[in-house]
Amino acid sequence: MSAAEDLVNKTEAGGKESQDNHITGLVKNNDGVNPANHQAAGGAERPVSDQTDVDRNPTSEQVGIAGNMVNNQAGAAETPAKEHVTGGAENSVHNEAGASISGMKDEAGVIDSPVNSIVTAAEISVSSQADAAANRKENPVETPVACKADRLPEEAQEMLKSLASHWEDVLDANALQVFPLKGAMTNEVFQIKWPTSTGETSRKVIVRIYGEGVDVFFDRSQEIQTFEFMSKNGQGPPLLGRFANGRVEEFIHARTLSAADLRDPTISALIAAKLKDFHDLDMPGEKEVHLWNKLRNWLSEAKRISSPKEAEAFYLDTIDKEITLLEKELSGSHQMIGFCHNDLQYGNIMLDEETNSVTIIDYEYACYNPVAFDIANHFCEMAANYHTEEPHILDYSKYPDLKERKRFVLAYLSASDGSEVEQLLQEIEKYTLANHLFWGVWGIISAQVNTIHFDYKEYAKQRFQEYWARKPYLLINSEAPSPYNVPEGTGI
Repeated sequence: MSAAEDLVNKTEAGGKESQDNHITGLVKNNDGVNPANHQAAGGAERPVSDQTDVDRNPTSEQVGIAGNMVNNQAGAAETPAKEHVTGGAENSVHNEAGASISGMKDEAGVIDSPVNSIVTAAEISVSSQADAAANRKENPVETPVACKADRLPEEAQEMLKSLASHWEDVLDANALQVFPLKGAMTNEVFQIKWPTSTGETSRKVIVRIYGEGVDVFFDRSQEIQTFEFMSKNGQGPPLLGRFANGRVEEFIHARTLSAADLRDPTISALIAAKLKDFHDLDMPGEKEVHLWNKLRNWLSEAKRISSPKEAEAFYLDTIDKEITLLEKELSGSHQMIGFCHNDLQYGNIMLDEETNSVTIIDYEYACYNPVAFDIANHFCEMAANYHTEEPHILDYSKYPDLKERKRFVLAYLSASDGSEVEQLLQEIEKYTLANHLFWGVWGIISAQVNTIHFDYKEYAKQRFQEYWARKPYLLINSEAPSPYNVPEGTGI
């Protein structure tokens, strides 16, 4: 049974199905229910767009990072990076000897990998990293402020008024309130509300305005097809309408997860089971791995738009070799392939606390891939909190330890233990490397094409740092020298 069926309130009002759900304009569901009679629902962005009802759960607004904090001549950000913290033997892969992975010296000398040049170019010291971590304010909460409707394209405004005119409890279809939702890094996202005759509740929908220059990341038409497929199969919010550069979605009556929710064992088990269902979806199209070709395409674009000094500072010319190495090391007939979300951070998961069910939303990056890559991405996202004053800063001391990772995999496989569990755990750890390259290259491109206030290059730098620091421990054939002795209990 799908979670979305529990989350979205539907009426029995009928309507003629649209002959083509891919055309611009209002969309009706295949079950014959007119979307105008649905209560509005929501979706999330990368890294997060709170879809939670702003009346009940005020959105935690991010504070924009003023200006480009990156030295364009050096090609790397000056913002202090996150420092690693000792996490015990079980988490020693991520917290080697309690030391920072960034520019740290061990007794034998300086880590010999490109990460040092990145740190040098940015002039980042270990002490400044610690200061940044200590001074960050967690989860600043601000009440969303309504903005003028003219923030939306005129076509979107007309579509919203048309939708609202079909809702009997809406007092005035023209009296829409527009609330920008903070945290999105691919699109602009707004919650739209209308006052109703009940006085206690209001009608709500989500408007998503597509970001400029992000077509390199995904095929928008394919993403729409995926969205519609998921909606028809009860896996996500129904599509209410489409306009030239965006769409209108229902608002899901559930709350968006927080960073802390991912560590809750009960919620984590729900996510694991839901993710397994997601991976088992029989999606139309080729059922083959897209990861490596997509990563190479992104890298080509990153090189094309980066200055020579930026490309040198981020070692972009070496990434081709790394992609080939990872593909050779990680590919094999034994691995499980499924329809992967590829961006399962907390803002893309919604929880209905009444039904105790979760819904996975935002399918822009979804495609077939190794399931270990998708789970590894989810684990890596536990290092992030996109609702801080410095949302680009990652804290890898929060990466789940072996016990937590194993608990998730057991729930995912519905298994008690065994070789299958251990095999998947090891694959997941190795696929964290592919994740770091994936989102590192993404950050380089986003810094050039996206105007949203987020320090993309600093984010990219941290992902590349983590790649170079962890590679010696995760790949047997790695040519990079190991800065520390391999600790026991890593499970690798």
